[in-house]
Amino acid sequence: MITLTKSAATRVAEQIAKNDSLALRFGAKESGCSGYSYVMDFADSIEKSDLVFESFDVKVVIDQKSLNILKGTQIDYVSEGLNQTFKFSNPRSTNECGCGESFALDS
Repeated sequence: MITLTKSAATRVAEQIAKNDSLALRFGAKESGCSGYSYVMDFADSIEKSDLVFESFDVKVVIDQKSLNILKGTQIDYVSEGLNQTFKFSNPRSTNECGCGESFALDS
């Protein structure tokens, strides 16, 4: 299961409406110094193979391969000083790189 905090759902809903999309597409790809990085985009369609989760009336679409890496992740949207960003709480992540752009999993 993938969840959004209320703050993240509010921000994603605004962006989905602005882009005339159906949902947030969330995934992971091999990248960075730690192994994987998070990928967020807008979903203009939902494929039969996609898994769909919903938080605060906002749909999150994910493919099966990414779900194996991101299962249980909560997406938050936070303000830190002048910066606003998405933060990921992934229970499968064992380490993050120093810049926070990538993460590792237990093998």
